Amino acid sequence: MNVRTEQKLAFSVLFLCTVLVVLPVLVILGIIVVKGGSALNWGFLTAMPRAGMTAGGIMPAILGTLYLVMGAVLFAVPLGVLSAIYLVEYSREGRISRLIKLAIVNLAGVPSVVYGLFGLGVFVVFLGMGASILSGSLTLGIMILPVIITASREALESVPRSFRVVSLSLGASRWQTIRYAVLPHAIPGILTGTILGLGRAAGETAPILFTVAAFYLPKLPQSMFDQTMALPYHLYVISTQVPGVPENIRFGTALVLLLLVLTLNLAAILLRYRFRKRKRW
Repeated sequence: MNVRTEQKLAFSVLFLCTVLVVLPVLVILGIIVVKGGSALNWGFLTAMPRAGMTAGGIMPAILGTLYLVMGAVLFAVPLGVLSAIYLVEYSREGRISRLIKLAIVNLAGVPSVVYGLFGLGVFVVFLGMGASILSGSLTLGIMILPVIITASREALESVPRSFRVVSLSLGASRWQTIRYAVLPHAIPGILTGTILGLGRAAGETAPILFTVAAFYLPKLPQSMFDQTMALPYHLYVISTQVPGVPENIRFGTALVLLLLVLTLNLAAILLRYRFRKRKRW
């Protein structure tokens, strides 16, 4: 077997593996679009649920999901970026530093139900926040924090060392160097971690089940200390707990959740692309 034949065989195997991965996803998306597309209309997106969630719309669940995702990002991104800055720019390489990095990597693989139990014990019970948007947002924020720290740390480490050396040699302080010579070039990588966090936070059910999600709440929350409905838990309930829900309503809710996650990710990707265009290296 010559080299050209081996290359063709390798490309064929790789293409087959790609098809085996992508095709089931496309089939699932096609089924959701076909079965749920008929439910999408203005009333479904803006009306309140009624008749025990067997009729009406999903407006509270859409807004509740947005509240939780935005709250989680507002909590996790600043904390994650600052933690990454400390690990990359200030901490010395040693046993404690390696232990912290290992802990962050391990936390990224912890099941979401464990974060839910943590949020229940700490935010809902111990701190007395109750089942609320604040408790749910903080729980989701802690869950996506390891992903954001890891992505931010890799983005900061990818900035050439010469940028720091030149800035410091011109008399800038360490923080000025980080602020003006490092962070602007690391933003695309930081946004990549944010995108991954957005997708996970928007689609998780277990953490919000313990900390915020309401079974049936046909009204909008008035403050961050109120409960709210959320699309992942709403989809679970109408699919497994409520009899008589039309099939197109279930698939329509799943389609809305997919479109919401896609919209949030697309907005973050466009923002990342805008920052990447500014790179000169």
